[in-house]
Amino acid sequence: MSLTVFNKYLRAPRLERAIKIPTVAFFRKQLNTTALIEFGKYIQKVFPAVFSTEFIQHEVVGEYSYLFTVQGSDPQLMPYMLLAHMDVVPASEEGWKFPPFSAEEDEGYIYGRGTLDNKNSAIGILQALEFLLRRNYRPRRSFYIGIGHDEEVSGLDGGKQIAMLLQARGVKLSFLLDEGSGILDGVIEGIKSPVALIAITEKGLLTLNLTVRSDPGHSSAPPKETSIGILAAAMSRLEKNPMPRLFGYGPELMMFEHLASEFAFPLNIIMKNLWLFSPIVSRIIERKPAGNSMVRTTTALTIFNAGIKFNVIPHLASAAVNFRIHPAQKVAEVLEIVKDTIDDDRVEITVTEAFDPLPISPWDDQALGVQIFRRTIMDVFPHVSSICIGNTDSRHFTNLTDAIYRFNPVILKADDVSRIHGWNERISVKDYEKQVDFLFQLIQNCDIDKLPKPHLSTHEL
Repeated sequence: MSLTVFNKYLRAPRLERAIKIPTVAFFRKQLNTTALIEFGKYIQKVFPAVFSTEFIQHEVVGEYSYLFTVQGSDPQLMPYMLLAHMDVVPASEEGWKFPPFSAEEDEGYIYGRGTLDNKNSAIGILQALEFLLRRNYRPRRSFYIGIGHDEEVSGLDGGKQIAMLLQARGVKLSFLLDEGSGILDGVIEGIKSPVALIAITEKGLLTLNLTVRSDPGHSSAPPKETSIGILAAAMSRLEKNPMPRLFGYGPELMMFEHLASEFAFPLNIIMKNLWLFSPIVSRIIERKPAGNSMVRTTTALTIFNAGIKFNVIPHLASAAVNFRIHPAQKVAEVLEIVKDTIDDDRVEITVTEAFDPLPISPWDDQALGVQIFRRTIMDVFPHVSSICIGNTDSRHFTNLTDAIYRFNPVILKADDVSRIHGWNERISVKDYEKQVDFLFQLIQNCDIDKLPKPHLSTHEL
């Protein structure tokens, strides 16, 4: 392959144009369907080989999602799947350096909603495959590509329908790769070198609607407590009383044990003896939001609605609370803690959505996915010092495989994590090129009979 030709192909502005299509998902039945249709037309236009190659079947699922079946030349090899999504969360222009759907390029970064979550993967997968096809590449191992349209609002009409379709066809996967963690650079305190973190499980989810009803009236003669006051007090109790610390009861313990030698003295000694020091380590980790999410079930107050007029006592106040459940807990346990914490019968608690944490995927040397990821990361990111296994639509695919991995091959610095679903989401042009290169290499590595041990790796899983 000509490196010059490949790099020129990577620089083509396919991602930028995709970012400009506002495929916003507000709620399950409130999507920008016009933009979703436009996105579908766009990928057909810019990836003609993907849509015209004889050994690739493409299907529209759930009206807007896409499923690609890439038929390999060796039917004896168990297929795998690459998963991404085209929809994005809403974004107002307030707080952004550039408008969120402008795809403005500045100082080597592309700004826009979806640059990290998750059009970079959706376009990157298709771009890598397109280039392979243009080189007359025919994979030996079959694989599937799923691009959902409603992942941000549960994936029930997109990703889940794709999974059900494959299950009905009797498909079994050797592994599935979805979005998730990334290459963390300066995010883990005490480690200077970048760390590729592949998630082997997924936190559970519980979304609750809290409601308080009271008699309406005039603001000139207010009751001792209004519906707003009662609900605000309940929300405050949830925020001031976080869920119990569970560091050491999930896969995050394995992650730090594998990383132990990367820490400087005396942290390396502490990390090698977490059986003794885990209480201290967990208190340090939880100081930052990203670290706090690793050690416990998180509580996020996300919606509050009440009142119709400044001089009317509201009859109704409601709010939404979102919990991301640690692998050591279940939905039922979290719900009990919530009820005990609120401890007020006037607050009605309704479950909007819930699922338990997913099972832990295989992470040993015998797991095909682990071998391939490790080899590909070393191929594309030779300066990444280690591969760590630690704690998205992928939960819908548990009937197809027990090997679900969540990894976005993009370097994330400390301030990048808050950009996802936040202001100024962006990706560097260089990082996007590396991501496409990673996917390009991964597809080819999946066709190797026996993968050699990775070079330049400082750790064994």
